[in-house]
Amino acid sequence: MICESVEDFAAALPPMRAVCGLDLGTVTIGVAVSDLMLSVASPLETIKRKKFSLDAEALLKIIAARNIAGIVLGLPLNMDGSEGPRAQSTRAFARNLSRLTDLPIVYWDERLSTVAAERALLEADTSRKRRDEVIDHVAAGFILQGVLDRLRHLRR
Repeated sequence: MICESVEDFAAALPPMRAVCGLDLGTVTIGVAVSDLMLSVASPLETIKRKKFSLDAEALLKIIAARNIAGIVLGLPLNMDGSEGPRAQSTRAFARNLSRLTDLPIVYWDERLSTVAAERALLEADTSRKRRDEVIDHVAAGFILQGVLDRLRHLRR
């Protein structure tokens, strides 16, 4: 089920279950997961993309193993807020994934998430090689944390 808003996503989530965040790239998919209280996002891993069926299989394995209750998908909007080919590709991925799972899926504006992840890794004095290995799932963590912060605000 693709949710129209974070509010709809929140309403579809059962209590005390984690959610995952995805940074969908053309070559990789960064994956992050939350804690059960939906407070903190933690980068988990990066999946090398092959074809949709294999990518989805890898994601669904992670989702099952971690008892994930919902999926946050970074939506790569242009800086002016418009949607380009990458956003359309992300929406197509979500539609295809929603046919394989009943979990709620919500989009989150991912503008500058990779920039924020890169900055955090540079501040941590991470080597270039290591940054290349982890940037995608660190960016997924930034995307997921944005939704977690919004959910916390909604609960107040």
